[in-house]
Amino acid sequence: MAVLCCALAAPAAQALEVFACEPEWAALVKVLAPQARVTSATHALQDPHHIEARPALIGALRRADLAVCTGASLEAGWLPMLQQRAGNARVFNGRDGMFFAADHVTLMHDHAHTHLDRSLGDVHAEGNPHFHLDPHKLRQVAQALADRLARIDPAGAAGVRERHAAWVRQWDERIAAWETQAEPLMGRTLVAQHSTFGYLWEWLGLTQVADLEPRPGLPPTLAHLQRVLKDVADDPPRFIVQASYQDPQAGQWLAGRTGLPVKVLPATVTEQGRASTLEGLFDELIEQLLAALRASEGARR
Repeated sequence: MAVLCCALAAPAAQALEVFACEPEWAALVKVLAPQARVTSATHALQDPHHIEARPALIGALRRADLAVCTGASLEAGWLPMLQQRAGNARVFNGRDGMFFAADHVTLMHDHAHTHLDRSLGDVHAEGNPHFHLDPHKLRQVAQALADRLARIDPAGAAGVRERHAAWVRQWDERIAAWETQAEPLMGRTLVAQHSTFGYLWEWLGLTQVADLEPRPGLPPTLAHLQRVLKDVADDPPRFIVQASYQDPQAGQWLAGRTGLPVKVLPATVTEQGRASTLEGLFDELIEQLLAALRASEGARR
């Protein structure tokens, strides 16, 4: 009876509640703290710039011990409203419970501006926020996130450190394998929509020679696509890339007039399939890009 009473008096520690703004951060949290209850505000078929502050998300943020978001203004259109409505002081900016991954990496400034104006589209004064597609930067974020998890949950700190160390060893091996596998892509050119994959291109040595968008985040227009068609006519790129959340019509229009292959790639971890883990995401991206290169070489023969 005494043992039973003690058991009833000492409930198990509650699982950490984590709110992730994007799926890549949800996946990383699950690696470092698999017992955590993680809610992702977005999925791979959504544009993370534009999310509705739904009641379910407000409730999830209200319960959160930790929020993990990209930062660099990626969520500027919806996260502040969520924070206000949730009213959870733990995840206010500047608190330990609010983790912005962009604070821990150096950003690319391909489309940065010194001021923000919606007529300019999705611009980010801090720099390109899609850095999770560089595995080296993801490694940097993992270190900072492990430190933050250990600070928020001291009882689980040792486990977080052990899992992080094991993940880093495996991740470094994967990076080396991916870089070897992707060598045929080095120096190739392509057309893409937005700067979504800018860090991936830089890592793999690819060059984006044209953008299907007239300005970052503004929808492709016929006039702009006609300019792109003219610009690439003399020195055609190898293929066209769009993210899975983007309207495929612009890529199809250009492909129909150039004969270039089009690849629709996941821009983040997916809910199902091969890209449902961080490792699987990079496996899928590299294999799809190599397939696009093979298709373009076949078309040129």
